[in-house]
Amino acid sequence: MGAGAIFLLVLSAMLVNNVVFAQFLGICPYLGVSSKVETAVGMGGAVVFVMTLAVAVTWPLFTYVLEPAGLGYLSTIAFILIIASLVQLVEIVMKKLAKGLFDALGIFLPLITTNCAILGVAILALTEAGIADSGPAQYLVALTFAFASALGFTLALVIFAGLREHLDLHDIPQDMKGVPIALVTAGILAMGFMGFAGLGG
Repeated sequence: MGAGAIFLLVLSAMLVNNVVFAQFLGICPYLGVSSKVETAVGMGGAVVFVMTLAVAVTWPLFTYVLEPAGLGYLSTIAFILIIASLVQLVEIVMKKLAKGLFDALGIFLPLITTNCAILGVAILALTEAGIADSGPAQYLVALTFAFASALGFTLALVIFAGLREHLDLHDIPQDMKGVPIALVTAGILAMGFMGFAGLGG
């Protein structure tokens, strides 16, 4: 896969087919962990790490174990178990070996277990890389897609958190404070991201 194709894949996963605005995945953490930029960056960093790691494990499992054995229909259940196990394992390892990183991201790791964006991207990566293909190039495509999708999630989360912090400084009508203004802002931001659709052509 050439550098140009990889660049288009990254651009598409981050902006054109953003996991939040185009795939509608990860909406709960998008709305729930976006009140402060600091927490949004922490959550985004944890998602980038876990999403890439999840696809690094789930893609070979599906391609070399489940699919050849005729058990592809078990992929969703298997992926859920793997993602939950990975989050717990990563949390334990980080607490032992990288206390500073654990303190920065540890509080966000349990939330990732219930983040449907992780499972969604793990499944989408199979299609993106080509389910029938099983070479190293396809594995690289799956990993690149996962990493770029996670960056797209982080980008959307951080921008939205910045907007919400900015809105807190203004006098907003009482009936629009909190969730209502957040949803309106999210809708406008989603329409802004639709402007990137032309890049996919």
